[in-house]
Amino acid sequence: MARVAGLAGVAHQSFDTVRYERDGWVATITIDRERTLNSFCLRLFEEIQDALRIAERDDAVAVVVLTGAGERAFCSGADIREHWELCQRPRDYLKWIREFVAMQTALMRCPKPTIARLNGLVLGGGNELNMACDLAIAADDVIIQQAEPARGSVSGIGVTQWLPLAVGDRRAREAIFLCEPISATQAVEWGMINHAVPRAELDTAVAAMAGKLADKFPEALRYAKVQVNALREQVWSATAPHAAEWLAIHAGSPEAHEGMRAFLDKREPDRIGLRERAVRDESPEFADGPPVGECPECGARQLPERHAFCGHCGTKL
Repeated sequence: MARVAGLAGVAHQSFDTVRYERDGWVATITIDRERTLNSFCLRLFEEIQDALRIAERDDAVAVVVLTGAGERAFCSGADIREHWELCQRPRDYLKWIREFVAMQTALMRCPKPTIARLNGLVLGGGNELNMACDLAIAADDVIIQQAEPARGSVSGIGVTQWLPLAVGDRRAREAIFLCEPISATQAVEWGMINHAVPRAELDTAVAAMAGKLADKFPEALRYAKVQVNALREQVWSATAPHAAEWLAIHAGSPEAHEGMRAFLDKREPDRIGLRERAVRDESPEFADGPPVGECPECGARQLPERHAFCGHCGTKL
């Protein structure tokens, strides 16, 4: 009987930012951006979706493992240099963040169980990727840390939705608000990950869990995941599209710009300075005050209130 083309599997597939390999019943997707600590980029979002599609269609794949190249990082979140470019064009940020949402949705809804193999630092959006997987095993020296409120952003594409379901409301707030490092051992205690093992035993532990998953009936396991995902789906559909819109708008804000610029300058952001501007009623929502000025010479309008000279004709304001 003829089979519809495109629904058979492949053992290996070449991509620009990820590696896809099938070994036995397990497909491994490896983020292959070690030079940037396996950070996010637009192409990565697209290629993880492509790799998941291959795994979904392959009857020889029972389990999908997601990991990072090397030993330093599982995923460090957004590539800050790409992020800085996006903060200068919020309309492009929306296009970028929608692909992030699409990747997370594809990972959450993958009909095969997914394991996050946490081989190194799990920072910011990297933990959102971790939370999108069904299960997680970490090397016991791994650190997990949110960074967004300290950098002028919000972890709204996976962590704010799913971390409270995993660890409880108060612990989720502590992790998200304080942006402090969480050890692999603490992450296990909280329920953020399933197991932490010595680094030398990481692959053995992941293989053992994958083997147990493969030895389950596929249809029953697939539907069990659909049922267990019920609360995840509910909170995701209610908040992720809203988060994407807000993050795109906020990308042009002084908070986001200060957070990104400080990282590029290798300094701490001036967070207290922004609060002090609010106390002095200096409209910190705008970089140089609200755009309410008007040039008496050339008539230019919407000039930032704190500007001393007209940017059009140079007249002193």
